[in-house]
Amino acid sequence: MTIAAILGGKGHDVVSVPGDARLGDVVALLAERRIGAVPVVDGGTVVGIFSERDVIHALASEGAAALDAPVRARMTSPALTVTPAEPVLAALSLMTRRRIRHLPVIEDGVVRGFVSIGDLVKYRIDRIESEANAMREYIQTV
Repeated sequence: MTIAAILGGKGHDVVSVPGDARLGDVVALLAERRIGAVPVVDGGTVVGIFSERDVIHALASEGAAALDAPVRARMTSPALTVTPAEPVLAALSLMTRRRIRHLPVIEDGVVRGFVSIGDLVKYRIDRIESEANAMREYIQTV
């Protein structure tokens, strides 16, 4: 099971923002799209991740004035990334160890997708349920 399999199911569309985007506009985008994070991309390269956690930290330290700052001032950087060939369990392990919930998927320097821990857990549970059903069917036929 690889990240490519997950992208095959969820698609390769990625909502991203440039580093000079106004933090308030990015917060509005997160709310509008009902997503928890976006990669920050400058010159075609992922330079960071901006997440709900970053919003909370910015507001806690600067108050509402933070909403006028560029997102690059508050993003998490550098971004940890994976390739489409990365095994799902390795990506889950990375996310658990580093306490992150989102990973850009990069191949040949190009963003190919964006996965969340929810995407990986859902895929893993679906596979386990599928394997359990296959085992039950096999046992019933023996």
